[in-house]
Formats: sequence, structure tokens, C-alpha cells
Amino acid sequence: MRLIHEANHDLTYDDVFMIPSRSGVMSRMDVDLSTSDNSGATIPLVVANMTAVSGRRMAETVARRGGLTVIPQDIPIPVVADVISWMKQRHLLFDTPITLEAHNTVADAASLIHKRAHGAIIVVQDGKPIGIVTEADWEGADRFTQVQRVMSKDLMVLPVGILTRTSALRSTLYQPALDTAGKLRIAAAVGVNGDVKAKVEGLIAAGVDLLVIDTAHGHQEKMIEVLKLIRSASPKVPLVAGNVVTAEGVRDLVNAGADIIKVGVGPGAMCTTRMQTGVGRPQFSAVMECATEAKKLGKHIWADGGVRHPRDVALALAAGASSVMIGSWFAGTYESPSDLRVDAQGRLYKESFGMASARAVAARTSSEDAFDRARKALFEEGISSSRMYLDPQRPGVEDLIDDIISGLRSSCTYAGARNLEEFSERAVIGIQSAAGYAEGRPLHSSWN
Repeated sequence: MRLIHEANHDLTYDDVFMIPSRSGVMSRMDVDLSTSDNSGATIPLVVANMTAVSGRRMAETVARRGGLTVIPQDIPIPVVADVISWMKQRHLLFDTPITLEAHNTVADAASLIHKRAHGAIIVVQDGKPIGIVTEADWEGADRFTQVQRVMSKDLMVLPVGILTRTSALRSTLYQPALDTAGKLRIAAAVGVNGDVKAKVEGLIAAGVDLLVIDTAHGHQEKMIEVLKLIRSASPKVPLVAGNVVTAEGVRDLVNAGADIIKVGVGPGAMCTTRMQTGVGRPQFSAVMECATEAKKLGKHIWADGGVRHPRDVALALAAGASSVMIGSWFAGTYESPSDLRVDAQGRLYKESFGMASARAVAARTSSEDAFDRARKALFEEGISSSRMYLDPQRPGVEDLIDDIISGLRSSCTYAGARNLEEFSERAVIGIQSAAGYAEGRPLHSSWN
């Protein structure tokens, strides 16, 4: 990447833009978006390890399209092991169906159908599929009506899962992120406190594909100590560690055993760290500096947080990240773990919260005594409840992935890059004013 202006201050994504270069890449489909960081991803997207975002449905859906999902550290290891086992049994083409018994009601169906974006439930009887029910099928029916009375019977129902027309089309555009056994890949996080070694051993035994050692301030002695401990056991899976925002932080974590460094302090939508503490760094400059240092050491970074538009993902990768972590943006999708809610205007939303918020701290310290829990609850840094509205045009995570990947592919063609490595080398970046950023935003109504 080449920055055409010298900046006398740190930059975030809104502060910069990419200048088109001479290009021999004629089609967006000629661009290879596979990562080179040994994570196994075929697109450079990672779902952040946030309880309100990352779960089994998200992990399955994203891995089928080539990305990765990190299961949060707050989840008990036996539960994470169950999720990993479940993931390894998922089909590479068909989406796992939601199923109901024939005697279940329309009310049961209505409470479950938005758990997945395909909008269908398979009706089973004696373990065999006998029909499919959608919202259109029960329109006008009483909520106590059995689903067998409103289901569609004329469709061919496959016991392996759901395949919509759009899913079939996507299967020609994306390659799943697969392990050496041809199963979908999944990552899991652990913190730096407690019996970390036992947790790591449990995750490795369960078949996790990447280990993420995660804490808000990654450039600390405890992180280095834990990394060295885990690395001494010679795990065969890549180790991801963070978060840091400086070249020095990258060097120290790499020297301690990390393969990939998570970069970002304070840019997340749910994070109040900068307002509470004054600590952090504008994300574009942090990614640029850390990626440069990681490349010198033969390692990689993930840009964690601060992306709100496809352009931000492209700019993070242009700055040298091998993948971009997304949290709150994906919270407002059918696949996130939170329950779907409706506001007073009829808009669909899900609740999201920061992983240092009182809500997350309460969940993380549930096994501790009441006194310690009460003390820790006093020191929160994060939003405990925020409404993440579903985009009516893009309500599923796959819809958002399509939007991001489409923009990223176009960015690569503008830079004349056929892969992500060429993209980070060829991208030419300029600095813009707030007016320059505003000029690039589309207008949804006349300015008259």
C-alpha cells in the first residue's frame, strides 16, 4: 500500500480513500479472496467472538461461504465442544433445517422461522420429512393450528437440509472454509485468566481449527505468559492473540508464539473504552503499522472492529490485514444468537452488547461469589443493550457477505489486484476531509 500524503495524525477509515490504478483485471470474478494466514478462510471475514453475534448458526452459515466464526470465551468448554462437533457434521451445500413435528402449532413455527434466513421449516413425522411450511402458508390461520394442516405437500423435501435458489447460486460463487478432513472450520476464544491450559486442551481435543487468546489489552505480561504456555505445548492449530495497536505489541506477541495478531482498541460499535479511558487508536493507522510489522516477522494481523461499510473492509485489507473481524454489523441478522424483536414501528431488531459491558461481565463471572461479582460489575466498559436493526433488503448474514464481497472484489479490480496480497501492495491511499467523505455518500432523496 502507498499513502500519497503524509499525515501528522492517526487516521481511521473515514479519513482515507483509495485511488484507482491502471488495471489488467477485467472481471471481479478473476479476484482470489483466499487468505494467506493459514486460517483456511476463502474470504477474509471473521465473525467476532461476541456473545450476541457468534453462535452455531452463524458459524455454520459463514463457514459455508468461506469465512470464520470465533465462539466467545464466556461459553463453557463442554458447550463449545458440542458446537464444534455439531459444526463438523454440517453439510457443505445444504443449510441445516429447522424442524417441527406435524402436531406442532403455527405459534411454534412463528417463534422459530426467523432463526434462519431461508424462511422455511421442515415438518417431520416419525422422523421423516413430510412437508415444508413458510409464513405465507399460515397466513390467516389460527396460532393454535397444527403445522401439518397448513404445510406445502407438493414440494420435494430433502432430509439433509434446505437449499434455496439463492443458496444454489451462492454455492457457485463461494468456496467453504474446510479443514483437512473436508469439514467446516470453526475457531474458539479463551481468556488469559483461570486454567487456560485446561481450556485450550479441551478445545483442541474437541477439534477446534483456530485458537484465539483474547483480552481487551493484549500487550500485557499475562498475555505473553499465557501465549508462551500454550505455544510450549506445540499446538498444531494457529494461535491468534490480541488486541494491540502498535508495532511493539505485535513483536512481543509474535515472539511469545502468536501466528496472527488481533488489532484494534476501541473502534467497535459496542465499545466505550475510548470515552471511558481515553485509550485506543484510530483503526486505519493501527492496522497499517501493525500489518507492516507483522509482515516483517512473517506473520499476519486481523483488523478487529470499526467497519460499518464494505469500503471499510477493503481499506483494512489494503492497509495489510489478512482478514477483517466483524461484530455488531452481523448482530442484526437472522443468524445471530439473540431473539428477534419488533419495535413500535414494526421494525425488526436484535439486541447487541459489548463484551466488557455489565451484561457480559455478569455472564462471565457467574461462577464467582456474589461479592466478587458485585465489585467487577462496578467497572464496565461497553454498551449493555443496543438495538441492531435488520436491513429489510439484507436480513441474513449471507446477504451482508454478498454486499461486502461484491464491494471488495470491485476494490481489487480498481487497484489492478488479482488477490489480497497484490491488493495490499498495489493499493494507493489518499487522505480526505470530512467533506470529501460526505461527497462519496449516496443521496436517497433530492438535495433541492
